[in-house]
Amino acid sequence: MPAWFLYSAIPIFMRQQGLSLEAIGLLPTLALPVTLRFLWSPLIDRYGFTRWGHYRFWIICFQVIVAFLTTVSAFLDIKQNFNTLLACMGLMYITGASQDIATDALAIGLLAPKERGIGNAVQSAGGFLGGIIGGGTMLILLERWGWKPSLLLLAVITLVALIPVLFHKEDFSAYSPPSTPYSLLTSLLNIFHYRGMWCWLLILLLDSASSSIASTMFRPLLVDIGLSLADIGWLIGTINYGCLMIGGLIGGLLISTLGRKWSLFLFSLLSIFASLIYLLPSFGWKSLPVLYFVAISTGLVGGLMATTTFTIMMDKSGEDTPGTDYTVQSSSGVLGSIGAAAISGKLAETIGYRGVFGLGIVFAVICFLLVNILPALSRSSSEHQN
Repeated sequence: MPAWFLYSAIPIFMRQQGLSLEAIGLLPTLALPVTLRFLWSPLIDRYGFTRWGHYRFWIICFQVIVAFLTTVSAFLDIKQNFNTLLACMGLMYITGASQDIATDALAIGLLAPKERGIGNAVQSAGGFLGGIIGGGTMLILLERWGWKPSLLLLAVITLVALIPVLFHKEDFSAYSPPSTPYSLLTSLLNIFHYRGMWCWLLILLLDSASSSIASTMFRPLLVDIGLSLADIGWLIGTINYGCLMIGGLIGGLLISTLGRKWSLFLFSLLSIFASLIYLLPSFGWKSLPVLYFVAISTGLVGGLMATTTFTIMMDKSGEDTPGTDYTVQSSSGVLGSIGAAAISGKLAETIGYRGVFGLGIVFAVICFLLVNILPALSRSSSEHQN
């Protein structure tokens, strides 16, 4: 939630202060170290304080660190201590990414293959709920309460979110983590035993790049249109993230009916149309109903695609190193997201919003074409994975 808040608030603040689109576009590069989290994921798979629960231990530690960084940020002046604030934001990204390794590994151990569709729907919905609170509700409160009270409230909410984790009893008996430095290294390569893994990683990269390059520039476009901070918080943080959550839940239900392969085909096709919708404001359609249509449509499709890719990523994660296998795949998506966001501002300065959104469409089309040539989605040909 704190990372969602800073990710949503700082670009808007920067644009209101007159900073260039290029500078705003570079903001996501703070999260570049996150793309390398697969390098330390074997350590989280291997080491932990098992008495507390192997992955549960890591989740609690990282959550407390995020709450601490949020508290520190609350006492920083956004103008006078901007660089320090960016450093806190970067540390939040790294800490949150490390926590994701443990969270995803725990989920893989908890969910049977047939449960992964709805399980990932719930998991992605939870993440988008964090986006609603951190990126939407808190933006509205920021305009009314100010910086310090808003962030202190976020820190408290972050700690309260630990309560269900504290009551969870983790069963680590099913895991066989790597035991030597050599096996820690080779565990990074095990994921490539899956047929078509390179194609799958490219799909994850392009899907993330398509949505990220458009959504990153959609925020400053709303500022240029003249929307207030509260309006943007409601539109992006509440409506868009709310539709992401709904789309994720619907996707989980549809996966059980359509299967992995057809869900990926259908939702990647819909992603092309969602990318096209971003063009509407750039062609002068800037009324509130049109902006709501953009936020709702892109949110629903994004949620459908997210749940599908998360589910397949779990299928491709082994029982011995679930955190590492899942993280190698998710790092590809993060690389696409951050890379596209980083160049979006420079491109917008050069070719305009319309050109940036057009490039997002190109990424979505290539992604769809790759889905059609993707080999079997897993090592086995069991029904639940096809």
